[in-house]
Amino acid sequence: MISSRFILIATLFAPLLALSQEAPKPDTTTKDSAFAQLELLTRAMELVRQNYVDEKKVTYEQLIEGALQGMLSKLDPHCQYMGKTLFEDMQQEQKDTSEGVGITVSLREGTLTIITVDEDGPAAKAGVLPNDQIIRIGEVLTDNMSTMETVQHLKGKVGEVVRITVRRPGTKQFLDFNLTRQALQESSVRDSMLLHGKTTAPWKIGYARITEFTKGTVKDLSAELDKLEKEGMQAFILDLRNNPGGLIDSAVGVCGEFLPTQTVVVTTEGRVASQNPPPYRTPARNDKPMRKYPVCVLINQGSASGSELVAGALQDLKRAIIVGTTSFGKGSVQSVIPMKNGSALRLTTAKYYTPSHRTIHENGVEPNIVSALTTDEEVRIFQWRSANTTGEARALDLAKLGDRQLDRATDVLKGVMIYDQFNKAQIAPVATPESAPGVTPIDAKIEK
Repeated sequence: MISSRFILIATLFAPLLALSQEAPKPDTTTKDSAFAQLELLTRAMELVRQNYVDEKKVTYEQLIEGALQGMLSKLDPHCQYMGKTLFEDMQQEQKDTSEGVGITVSLREGTLTIITVDEDGPAAKAGVLPNDQIIRIGEVLTDNMSTMETVQHLKGKVGEVVRITVRRPGTKQFLDFNLTRQALQESSVRDSMLLHGKTTAPWKIGYARITEFTKGTVKDLSAELDKLEKEGMQAFILDLRNNPGGLIDSAVGVCGEFLPTQTVVVTTEGRVASQNPPPYRTPARNDKPMRKYPVCVLINQGSASGSELVAGALQDLKRAIIVGTTSFGKGSVQSVIPMKNGSALRLTTAKYYTPSHRTIHENGVEPNIVSALTTDEEVRIFQWRSANTTGEARALDLAKLGDRQLDRATDVLKGVMIYDQFNKAQIAPVATPESAPGVTPIDAKIEK
């Protein structure tokens, strides 16, 4: 009697066996032999089918799907096997407007962590903070939940309520939140202003935050920079803290606001060099002059993907000083590969590299100046972001806030401008009698 294990192996390797008459037999004795490892997998699968207590859970389809999920998750947090239903949901999500609770999640050291919280979204209004760890969604524990599955649980129809339980690392608290889903806004450039003179005098230093990189980010940022320049801005702080990324073309366009046209800011490299796309270059500025004033970029552990590409490029090209804490370390490219059964593989196929060929994947961008915040300080900053103040009152509130990272960036830019002013004074031409009226030269004749 032929065992089902043999039948399965024969089925899997039918194409290879057909070629075996022409090619040498594969070595099944080496540790990385496909035949030996698949035989091990098949043996384990048959043992599970024959001995597991619940027969309804051990169909070949269920076991193979579980094996694929485990195989992909072992590679890195961004790889994933998507069953037919999950893949269809992902495709539909790309067509729909965003309706959810206003958070971005990722796996950080195996823990489902909230990276960013939209200050206009339901989560922010309820009190959820970046770095909170999601323990449960509804009645479902998140121990083995992927980021994409988490998103599917959090998204839904506007007006529906979803309950989440989080652990707050800074205080070790477990907190429950009831979040009402809503349609989320797409505006990504916020709080554009001249910082209050209380912290910047005698200089005028501009500030703006980018919450994510969307289609309109570059256009909106450019307009805000033009406005601040007309108000006399002499230096600029770009806040990318808790920015999870977004469209790479948008991130490259933001770099283009501060770099010459056609500057290489990002390259993408996979295993097959011939398949690597051309490097990403800054777009044409349409005769618009390049912005040359000093720039600081703020990052933290919630700055990921596109925000890391911007910070890394401006740092490498000596165009900006980076202040804050080491960024998240998400610098890889994921390709979605459909399968015949309607499922798909989400597979990391390449990595992004900065101009100096640094890979930020799993490393992050290290700031030039390290400045960390306590949990209480992060809460105060988040509360300020969610407040409804505007204009001069908002700038004054920010000055009083005690944002140490912002204060460090402000001091750095003031130092840069003072140093530049000092250098210009050192190389200025020496005054002559004609250029300095009232001063008598040493060799001038003195009338008696």
